Formats: sequence, C-alpha cells, structure tokens
Amino acid sequence: MSWTCFFVELEDESAAELVAVVDEYARQGVAATAHHGDVLDVLDDVVATAAGCPLFLFLDPCGLGIPYERLVTLLREERRAGWPPTEVLLNFSLEAVRRIGGHVGSEHGFENRMRRLDEAVGGRWWRGHFARGVTDRAVETVVTRFGDRLADDSSMNLVSVPVRRGPKQKPLYHLLFGTRSQYGLWSFGDSVARATQTWWATLDEQTTEQDPYRLFPVTQVERPSIQSVESRAVAEVALNLATILRERSSFRVVDHTHRVFGAYYGQVREQVVRDAIKLMHREGRTSSTGKGRRVRELVVTRPQAEAASRSGISS
Repeated sequence: MSWTCFFVELEDESAAELVAVVDEYARQGVAATAHHGDVLDVLDDVVATAAGCPLFLFLDPCGLGIPYERLVTLLREERRAGWPPTEVLLNFSLEAVRRIGGHVGSEHGFENRMRRLDEAVGGRWWRGHFARGVTDRAVETVVTRFGDRLADDSSMNLVSVPVRRGPKQKPLYHLLFGTRSQYGLWSFGDSVARATQTWWATLDEQTTEQDPYRLFPVTQVERPSIQSVESRAVAEVALNLATILRERSSFRVVDHTHRVFGAYYGQVREQVVRDAIKLMHREGRTSSTGKGRRVRELVVTRPQAEAASRSGISS
C-alpha cells in the first residue's frame, strides 16, 4: 500500500518546521508535500489526487474547522460513493466554542467572530444554546447537534470522542470520526481504546519523573486501569450480543459495531468481544466458541438446540 500525503500549516513558524520534517521523509521516498497557507487552498487538489483512491481527511485546526458547507459538499457529493472509501477525522475545539459562545448576548460581543462559528457549524442554530451564558451543557449540546447534523448531511456514520488533558478535567476538544463502513467504526473504536491506554501510561511516566517520591502517580489514583474497565465490560457486551441474537439466528459482530460495544465503545479493545463470546459459550447461550483469527469477523450463533427449536425441528 502506498500513501500520497498532503500537509498544510497556516502559521509561519509551524509551517517552517513542517516543511523540514516533510522534506526529510520525502527524501526517503514518501510521497508527501507541505503547503504553507490555508487548507482550502489545496483541498481541491487533494480531492482530485484521491480520485479512484481511498481518502482519509484529517482536519486538525487550532480553532475552527473549514466551512461546513464546503465539508458537506466534499463528503456528500465529491466523495459520495461507498467505494473507494472516504473517512474524515475532525478536531472540534470546545475552547473555541466556549470562547465564541461568550459573545452571545454580550454588549461587547463581536458579530464577526460569531459569524465565523456560524460558518463552521452550518448556521446560527448554536447561538440559542448560549442565550443564558456559557455552560458545559450548552457546549456539549452544540457538539452533539453538530455531529448529528454532519452525519445526516453527509450520509456517514459519525462517532465523537472527548479528549482531556488529565483525569476528571473538562474536554478540550472532541475527535469526530466519520465513515460509511462498519469496519471503520470497529477499527476506530479499538484504536481509541488502545491510544487512551498509551496516553495514560505516558502521563504516568511524566508524573513519576516530575515527582519521583510519590508512591502512586495521580493518574493511577484518579482513573481505573483499562484492564478493570474491560473486565466490567465483558458481561455488558455479552448482554448486547445476546440481545442481537434474539433478533437473528446468527450474525457477524462487525456488522453491529455500535450495538455490540454499547456504552463501552471507544473505551475497550476488541478482545473484550472475544471474551464475551467465550463467556456466552460457557453459559450455553451460543454455539460459537469465540475462536478465530480476527475478532471483528467472528460470527455469533444461537445454541444448536435453540436454533433447531425455532426452526420447528425436533431433536
């Protein structure tokens, strides 16, 4: 597999650093270019280059993203086909929403800044949520509604993951991932869980370096380990699988990603699904053993006696 990569940076200093890094990889044979300017300057070239190829669009602005209408046009029209696949990952800044939301109803509010958010989220609909001031609920509501609107307008499955600096802190931004594939949803959820584990482990190391005499890093005290979360998740995922199994005699787990993981989506790795199937097998709730090379391809089947009974076959 080969990649053609486009990197864009607006700020002068960051752009210079980006060019140096990209040039180093380009000399090693990576097809990569760096552009100093606005992402809209090169977006048409990116889409044209990706014709007939899969496209992964990562938009990671310091503030607000590209205009909503341009994003929707790209996803709904220019990249509307299911194949080759198109996936998008957006950094939706809550800090920017809080900051601009504070201008609503203020005597000293700046209309131009509010219009910039209008453009980024596709209208003035967000303003009413800040009529009584900036609250965490208002910010989260804007994120949720933005995600729902984008999913509908782009005909994509979209999931949102909050990102925090540390345990119990407010989210700084949400990563919104859009895909038309159940495989994409499955892979993203598993990747988020693994990345979170690595992130917390990194924070543990940093905390220990800063305070080597602390017996337990604060991150360990304030958060559960991923192992303990996954241990609790097995029973709930098994319940989710059993619910789907009541509706159909067998199914492949990747075809029902959201329902399989439920509230644990993005919090646990895919191994939990294998463990849940094994639990069900031990309890006689499925004839599937949970064995197989790839978790996402595992098929869950009703117990043979139950399947025969529902088919009207006597044993």
